[in-house]
Amino acid sequence: MIGIASANVTHAGALASLFLFAVTGTGHVLAADALPKSGSVSVHSGYWAVGEAVTVADKHVQGHGNNRGITFNDTGSGPLHLGPTDCFYTFSTAFDRTKVKGYCTFGDTDGDRIFTDFAGAIQSDGYVQGKHDVDGGTGKYSGIQGTMTFKCKYSGSNGELECIQRLDYRLQ
Repeated sequence: MIGIASANVTHAGALASLFLFAVTGTGHVLAADALPKSGSVSVHSGYWAVGEAVTVADKHVQGHGNNRGITFNDTGSGPLHLGPTDCFYTFSTAFDRTKVKGYCTFGDTDGDRIFTDFAGAIQSDGYVQGKHDVDGGTGKYSGIQGTMTFKCKYSGSNGELECIQRLDYRLQ
Protein backbone atom coordinates (compact mmCIF):
# COMPACT_ATOMS: atom_id res chain seq x y z
CA MET A 1 0.00 0.00 0.00
CA ILE A 2 1.29 3.46 -0.86
CA GLY A 3 1.59 5.74 2.18
CA ILE A 4 1.26 9.51 2.39
CA ALA A 5 4.96 10.02 1.63
CA SER A 6 4.62 7.80 -1.42
CA ALA A 7 1.46 9.62 -2.47
CA ASN A 8 3.37 12.91 -2.32
CA VAL A 9 6.12 11.35 -4.41
CA THR A 10 3.48 10.06 -6.82
CA HIS A 11 2.10 13.60 -7.04
CA ALA A 12 5.63 14.87 -7.69
CA GLY A 13 6.13 12.20 -10.34
CA ALA A 14 2.83 13.09 -11.96
CA LEU A 15 3.89 16.73 -11.92
CA ALA A 16 7.09 15.78 -13.63
CA SER A 17 5.10 13.86 -16.22
CA LEU A 18 2.80 16.73 -16.83
CA PHE A 19 5.72 19.00 -17.36
CA LEU A 20 6.84 16.70 -20.12
CA PHE A 21 3.68 17.26 -22.01
CA ALA A 22 3.91 20.96 -21.59
CA VAL A 23 7.42 21.23 -22.88
CA THR A 24 6.62 20.54 -26.50
CA GLY A 25 3.02 21.36 -27.31
CA THR A 26 1.98 24.61 -28.98
CA GLY A 27 0.03 23.82 -32.17
CA HIS A 28 -1.67 25.89 -34.80
CA VAL A 29 -2.35 24.68 -38.29
CA LEU A 30 0.28 26.18 -40.58
CA ALA A 31 1.24 25.50 -44.14
CA ALA A 32 4.49 23.56 -44.45
CA ASP A 33 6.28 26.63 -45.83
CA ALA A 34 4.90 28.95 -43.10
CA LEU A 35 7.23 27.67 -40.37
CA PRO A 36 10.48 29.68 -40.28
CA LYS A 37 13.70 27.64 -40.65
CA SER A 38 14.66 28.53 -37.06
CA GLY A 39 13.18 30.34 -34.14
CA SER A 40 11.59 30.15 -30.72
CA VAL A 41 8.05 29.31 -29.67
CA SER A 42 6.71 30.02 -26.17
CA VAL A 43 3.73 28.00 -25.00
CA HIS A 44 1.77 27.15 -21.89
CA SER A 45 0.04 23.84 -21.31
CA GLY A 46 -2.50 22.08 -19.17
CA TYR A 47 -2.27 18.35 -18.40
CA TRP A 48 -3.84 15.55 -16.52
CA ALA A 49 -1.15 13.33 -15.02
CA VAL A 50 -1.74 9.70 -14.07
CA GLY A 51 1.01 7.78 -12.34
CA GLU A 52 1.89 4.82 -10.21
CA ALA A 53 4.55 4.66 -7.49
CA VAL A 54 6.18 1.93 -5.42
CA THR A 55 8.21 2.40 -2.25
CA VAL A 56 11.28 0.30 -3.03
CA ALA A 57 13.19 1.12 0.19
CA ASP A 58 13.09 3.60 3.03
CA LYS A 59 12.96 7.11 1.50
CA HIS A 60 13.18 5.64 -2.04
CA VAL A 61 10.19 5.64 -4.39
CA GLN A 62 10.11 4.81 -8.09
CA GLY A 63 7.28 5.03 -10.56
CA HIS A 64 5.93 5.74 -14.00
CA GLY A 65 2.98 7.37 -15.67
CA ASN A 66 1.65 9.45 -18.50
CA ASN A 67 0.39 12.99 -19.11
CA ARG A 68 -2.19 14.06 -21.64
CA GLY A 69 -2.97 17.62 -22.37
CA ILE A 70 -3.15 20.57 -24.71
CA THR A 71 -0.78 23.43 -25.44
CA PHE A 72 -1.47 27.06 -26.20
CA ASN A 73 0.94 29.28 -28.13
CA ASP A 74 1.48 32.37 -25.97
CA THR A 75 0.69 34.61 -28.97
CA GLY A 76 -2.80 33.06 -29.29
CA SER A 77 -2.02 31.40 -32.65
CA GLY A 78 0.87 29.81 -34.50
CA PRO A 79 2.91 26.64 -34.03
CA LEU A 80 1.51 24.13 -31.54
CA HIS A 81 -1.51 26.28 -30.64
CA LEU A 82 -4.38 24.08 -29.40
CA GLY A 83 -2.30 20.99 -30.16
CA PRO A 84 -2.37 17.72 -28.23
CA THR A 85 0.54 16.47 -26.12
CA ASP A 86 1.19 12.95 -24.89
CA CYS A 87 4.06 12.16 -22.52
CA PHE A 88 5.28 8.99 -20.87
CA TYR A 89 7.64 9.24 -17.90
CA THR A 90 9.51 7.49 -15.14
CA PHE A 91 10.61 9.02 -11.87
CA SER A 92 12.78 8.23 -8.91
CA THR A 93 12.70 9.87 -5.51
CA ALA A 94 15.56 9.33 -3.08
CA PHE A 95 15.89 11.30 0.14
CA ASP A 96 13.27 13.86 -0.98
CA ARG A 97 14.90 14.56 -4.37
CA THR A 98 12.85 13.58 -7.42
CA LYS A 99 14.21 13.17 -10.95
CA VAL A 100 12.09 12.50 -14.05
CA LYS A 101 12.84 11.17 -17.52
CA GLY A 102 10.60 10.42 -20.46
CA TYR A 103 9.33 10.94 -23.97
CA CYS A 104 6.71 13.30 -25.40
CA THR A 105 4.88 13.97 -28.63
CA PHE A 106 3.58 17.50 -29.26
CA GLY A 107 1.36 18.34 -32.15
CA ASP A 108 -0.71 20.70 -34.18
CA THR A 109 -4.39 20.29 -34.92
CA ASP A 110 -3.44 19.31 -38.51
CA GLY A 111 -1.64 16.16 -37.30
CA ASP A 112 1.99 17.35 -37.64
CA ARG A 113 4.06 16.18 -34.65
CA ILE A 114 7.29 16.90 -32.74
CA PHE A 115 9.01 14.08 -30.79
CA THR A 116 11.15 14.70 -27.70
CA ASP A 117 12.93 13.02 -24.84
CA PHE A 118 13.31 14.90 -21.60
CA ALA A 119 14.87 14.99 -18.16
CA GLY A 120 14.22 17.18 -15.16
CA ALA A 121 13.91 17.40 -11.41
CA ILE A 122 11.53 18.78 -8.82
CA GLN A 123 12.91 21.98 -7.31
CA SER A 124 12.61 23.17 -3.70
CA ASP A 125 9.82 25.57 -4.75
CA GLY A 126 7.70 22.62 -5.94
CA TYR A 127 8.18 23.23 -9.67
CA VAL A 128 9.43 20.54 -12.02
CA GLN A 129 12.07 22.05 -14.28
CA GLY A 130 14.07 20.53 -17.09
CA LYS A 131 14.77 20.26 -20.78
CA HIS A 132 13.48 18.34 -23.77
CA ASP A 133 15.76 17.33 -26.61
CA VAL A 134 13.85 17.46 -29.90
CA ASP A 135 14.29 14.14 -31.74
CA GLY A 136 12.46 14.96 -34.98
CA GLY A 137 9.01 15.50 -36.35
CA THR A 138 6.47 14.97 -39.12
CA GLY A 139 4.93 17.30 -41.71
CA LYS A 140 6.09 20.90 -41.31
CA TYR A 141 8.26 19.73 -38.39
CA SER A 142 10.18 17.18 -40.49
CA GLY A 143 13.90 17.63 -39.82
CA ILE A 144 13.34 19.70 -36.66
CA GLN A 145 16.08 19.79 -34.01
CA GLY A 146 16.47 21.81 -30.86
CA THR A 147 15.60 21.98 -27.19
CA MET A 148 12.61 22.93 -25.10
CA THR A 149 12.85 24.11 -21.52
CA PHE A 150 9.93 23.57 -19.18
CA LYS A 151 8.67 24.60 -15.76
CA CYS A 152 5.56 22.90 -14.35
CA LYS A 153 3.56 22.88 -11.15
CA TYR A 154 0.44 21.11 -9.94
CA SER A 155 -2.59 23.34 -9.91
CA GLY A 156 -5.02 20.93 -8.27
CA SER A 157 -5.22 17.80 -6.16
CA ASN A 158 -6.32 15.38 -8.90
CA GLY A 159 -3.30 15.36 -11.20
CA GLU A 160 -3.92 18.74 -12.86
CA LEU A 161 -0.66 20.25 -14.07
CA GLU A 162 0.21 23.63 -15.58
CA CYS A 163 3.41 24.28 -17.51
CA ILE A 164 5.28 27.00 -19.34
CA GLN A 165 7.74 26.04 -22.08
CA ARG A 166 10.06 27.56 -24.66
CA LEU A 167 11.01 25.67 -27.82
CA ASP A 168 14.20 26.80 -29.56
CA TYR A 169 14.43 25.01 -32.92
CA ARG A 170 15.96 24.79 -36.37
CA LEU A 171 14.77 22.86 -39.40
CA GLN A 172 17.38 20.80 -41.26
